[in-house]
Amino acid sequence: MIKFSLFKNYKTDSLEKLFKDLKSSERGLVEEEARGRIKIFGRNQITKKKKVHPVMHFLKYFKDPLVMILLIAATISGFVGEVKNAVIIIAIVFLSVAMKFYQEYKSGQAAEKLAKKLTITATVIRDGIKKEIFVKFIVPGDLVLLSAGDIVPADGRIVQANDFFVNQSVLTGESFPVEKTVKAGDEENSNIVFSGTIVVAGSANFLVTRTGINSEYGKIADKIVQPEETNAFEVGLRSFGFLIIRITIFIVLAIFLINAFLKHNYFESFIFSLAVAVGLTPELLPMILSMNMAKGSVLMAKKGVIVKRLNAIPDFGSMDILCADKTGTLTENKITVVKYLDVFGQTSEKVLRQAYLNGFFETGLKSLLEKAILDFKHIKVEGVKKLDEIPYDFIRKRLSVVVEENNQRLMITKGAAEEIFKICSFYHNGEEEKKLTEDFIKRLARINEDLGNQGFRVLAVATKQFDDKKDVYAKNDETNMSFSGFIAFYDPPKRGVKEILKLIKSYNIEIKILTGDSPLVTKKTCQDIGLEITGIILGEEMDKLSNQALVAKAVEANLFARVTPEQKDRIISVLRKRNLVVGYLGDGINDAPALKSANVGISVNNAVDVAKEIADIILLKKGLKELMDGVIEGRKTFGNTMKYMMMGLSSNFGNMFSLIGAALYLPFLPMLPSQILLNNFLYDFSQFTIPLDNVDQEYLLKPKHWNISFIRDFMYIFGPISSVFDLLTFYLLYSVFHLTAASFQTGWFLESLATQTLVIYIIRTKKIPFFNSQPSKYLILSTTVVVLIGVILATTFLGKYFNFTPLPWQIITVIFGLVAVYLLLVELTKYVFYKKFSRVL
Repeated sequence: MIKFSLFKNYKTDSLEKLFKDLKSSERGLVEEEARGRIKIFGRNQITKKKKVHPVMHFLKYFKDPLVMILLIAATISGFVGEVKNAVIIIAIVFLSVAMKFYQEYKSGQAAEKLAKKLTITATVIRDGIKKEIFVKFIVPGDLVLLSAGDIVPADGRIVQANDFFVNQSVLTGESFPVEKTVKAGDEENSNIVFSGTIVVAGSANFLVTRTGINSEYGKIADKIVQPEETNAFEVGLRSFGFLIIRITIFIVLAIFLINAFLKHNYFESFIFSLAVAVGLTPELLPMILSMNMAKGSVLMAKKGVIVKRLNAIPDFGSMDILCADKTGTLTENKITVVKYLDVFGQTSEKVLRQAYLNGFFETGLKSLLEKAILDFKHIKVEGVKKLDEIPYDFIRKRLSVVVEENNQRLMITKGAAEEIFKICSFYHNGEEEKKLTEDFIKRLARINEDLGNQGFRVLAVATKQFDDKKDVYAKNDETNMSFSGFIAFYDPPKRGVKEILKLIKSYNIEIKILTGDSPLVTKKTCQDIGLEITGIILGEEMDKLSNQALVAKAVEANLFARVTPEQKDRIISVLRKRNLVVGYLGDGINDAPALKSANVGISVNNAVDVAKEIADIILLKKGLKELMDGVIEGRKTFGNTMKYMMMGLSSNFGNMFSLIGAALYLPFLPMLPSQILLNNFLYDFSQFTIPLDNVDQEYLLKPKHWNISFIRDFMYIFGPISSVFDLLTFYLLYSVFHLTAASFQTGWFLESLATQTLVIYIIRTKKIPFFNSQPSKYLILSTTVVVLIGVILATTFLGKYFNFTPLPWQIITVIFGLVAVYLLLVELTKYVFYKKFSRVL
């Protein structure tokens, strides 16, 4: 049995050894053997993701601890008779889950979209005969024939090549075609071809070594169909959920046991404990999150940013590092002529015209460089007649055309500078021709090298005049030519990208460039846009590094060149292991694994289908400005979400801690179960406007991360402050004013509601509220209305529907005096707290 391990070194093994290992030959496989190998290696197609029934896919979202808490709370509400409350909680949960299900279930189509990119048929040699077969039946050992326009159907080793060029941008992102030869050359992987790449010019035969999911292309698909990783925001939310579970269990058990032991009313104690459990549950959190992110997605859509996965919005705000391909992100993704120089390095229209005529009259498949010359500037060719052409070949690395103009015959040759030097004996000095000396050749070589070091692709141009009137010209006529100059090509930076990079830096996001292009080209682009290079890592270097060594280098370096899709994916993964939130911006199939692995996958509207399917965010145009708008909205969403959580921890949880003291101190319940649920409902209502609240500009300047230890510290410090004022309220109402149970419950209801609701003004900002930080008018309105409702219930007959008794204004005044002192103390504590805990969520 043949195994892939036998030819794992197919890039370096001799062809003889490969043919032997694969039990193949230059006559190809025997048909019967090929059919047998289908059973061993499987079909040459991308494995489809195992389909999960939509119902099961929907139910998996209910494993989230916060969702489970809310469903338990709903059950409890129904049990104690609060059916409306139960229905509201369940509706919120199902709405939240349904939105997630709808957004994310669609991404399962990505692998199918990728599979359609492969060609349907290919030409192979079997039993020594050429035949057309379906691509899915190609197996290792097959000999496949390729020509211009074909899509390579599998990975393999070149057996024969004739001026063979392949566009590998589907894998590498590099826009320039790569020449493939039988023997390995200067270009990495120059003797092998990869599935999914496109033949630009020439023809070749290759020996298939890897098919289907084992090919480089297939590995991308395999990565795409892997289960979604939990993103940073969801991890934080899950940790928060477990924190709530632990606290809730402790408080509810303590309250039940104390009440049951002291008051001997087990049923009443049980019902009260269940109501407390509901009161502790942040049932509005999914709705607050949904409203936050819905608001963010609407604003982002207006700015050309489409959100596919809502949870990606806060991750946008948490992003520490933005990884992006160079092409199309920093550059225009359009190769263009940037310099046309004579032998002295001066701009020369004559050199440009000669290159233009060479490209214009060429009859073969025009390369991207030739197209760039023709697109750069329209040059009149009237009066110029083509006489002959000497096509490009691998040995000469040049192309010549012979034209006639004004009764003069001129051969124009364009190609690699080193090859053009070999056929020149003269050089153009204006209208004169001068002898080309060794010293002058060295001077020209320095110009060529300097252009290359600047990141330009370079072609050289030479000419030769003919006096004879022969009909056919050949390669041996390419001698004693006169060197004209150089044409330099470049994918130029986008307009305004330098200013946007400054903006990104001001928001403390680091940019790392991951590209399949050469380090020189990428370095030149970075220099042009003012992006300081902190370190360069090449793809071939990465293969020699362990993950531990790579992560240390990857954190420092910001330019990764000659990297494959797998290597891009690896870079993203090692950065995430350092607890960094990583975004990736890409638009090609080669970007698919990185888009999948990143915390936030970002693509563009004109990207390939696969990239758009996987991405969490779609930019209607590929620009960093639009991306930054999304980042800012993400930080606003994170900030407003944290306001809700921190407020609940500082007052809501504080009130519930107070209930343990109340159980020990009071002979009756401090609030009835229905009153606790009403308090919780009104408090939650006041928070509906948090998504519309303003966020301090200073808060937006840094990435935002979950920090459960910070949240816990916040709760331990601010929760007890609320409890102290609750206990003080208990003492005044019961021991000083000697209120009855109903009056006491009314008074504590009002104090509890006011402290919980109004503390948002302190919590929402690190600054002094109202003086240095203005809340939104919607938040002011909702909190004011809720406190007024509390006052009405505590002072009028309407309260009797909830077993309240009207309180005299003297007691109301004392209660609000306590509330004012409480808010002042929280403000002072906040100042000290943030001075000690400088980290910001």
